Amino acid sequence: MTAPLMSLTWTDHLTGRQGFLVVDRLVRGVSSGGLRMREGCTLDEVAGLARGMTMKEALHYNPEGRYIPLGGAKGGIDCDPQDPGAYGLLVRYLRAMKPYIESFWTTGEDLGLTQDLVDRAAAEAGLVSSIQAVYPLLDDEATARRRLADAFAVEVDGIGLDELAGGCGVAESALAALDRAGVPYEGTRVAVQGLGTMGGATARFLTHAGLTVVAVADVKGTIANPAGLDVEALLAARDAYGTVDRAALRPGDRELPGDAWLSAEAEVLVPAAVSYAIDAANQGRIRARWIVEAANMPVLPEAEELLAARGVTVLPDVVVNSGTNAWWWWTLFGDIGPDADEAFAHTRRSMRALIEQMLARAEADGTTPRAAAHAIVADRLSVIAERFGWYR
Repeated sequence: MTAPLMSLTWTDHLTGRQGFLVVDRLVRGVSSGGLRMREGCTLDEVAGLARGMTMKEALHYNPEGRYIPLGGAKGGIDCDPQDPGAYGLLVRYLRAMKPYIESFWTTGEDLGLTQDLVDRAAAEAGLVSSIQAVYPLLDDEATARRRLADAFAVEVDGIGLDELAGGCGVAESALAALDRAGVPYEGTRVAVQGLGTMGGATARFLTHAGLTVVAVADVKGTIANPAGLDVEALLAARDAYGTVDRAALRPGDRELPGDAWLSAEAEVLVPAAVSYAIDAANQGRIRARWIVEAANMPVLPEAEELLAARGVTVLPDVVVNSGTNAWWWWTLFGDIGPDADEAFAHTRRSMRALIEQMLARAEADGTTPRAAAHAIVADRLSVIAERFGWYR
């Protein structure tokens, strides 16, 4: 793949903080990719995420479906989302990006931001919607927008469907890998880094499937219990940033250092927080058999090579966490309705098919799941480019 179509750096006139936008590709004139806010966010990071979005969009291409993949893009703001000035910075960034959001960049929540916050800031910045660039591609805009709004209003046990959809996809990825290896769910232990939107939902679905979550990590540290944590109680005790109120811990729960999740006695490890969490130095502490990348780019390439040499399988983010993005578009374009059961069933079928195809190709080619995923993406990108072109 070639260099991105567009890459820009914005400097806030009030704080001097920087924001970034990278558009990797356009398909039918539009791109898709969320907006993250974190201290230390860089242009290179956003460029890598934008490339990943092009790949995630291509993975879910179904010639028989209504959803036609878009190009990939990503936005980023270098700021701690809990900084008192973060919201004002977000509004100013969106105001500066308004011409791009109106024309060809559809965006939404990502690390450090919730969709509610993005929607509120977008309205204050004078935008119709953070995804308004896709509206001209819809057959019936009013019906499609109402369907998506209805879907965002759906809750399951007090948690929004938009929050659960991505976790459903991550959990199904892990379950598909376990099934392929013939490993029963009961007795399989899980450690999760990050109990925010993606990590929390993943922990919930894996627990419901019969796995045991033995460790979760947030910004305060790691909470562990070898007999299993009460995931529902921890989810209920989270704040908006995924930090758990320690008053909710049970007598058998232990508080450990922040990086203790790495070495947890667990078969499945789910990094669901920040990028670059697993490097060559700390990968040796990992005891898990599978790493399921719920976060974007959590395992550095050199670490993945060392993990593979030790027999640890990394299920790559480009496949594993693609369910959230796909759910938005399946709903908007009308492949599924605003219904939780329908959304989960569609997500499970799609993610399981992708994981099984990826693992089968990796086995046949004698390569890693990531290399197999990239090969699948390349095949689908060729079809998309031939049918729709990149820059229309």
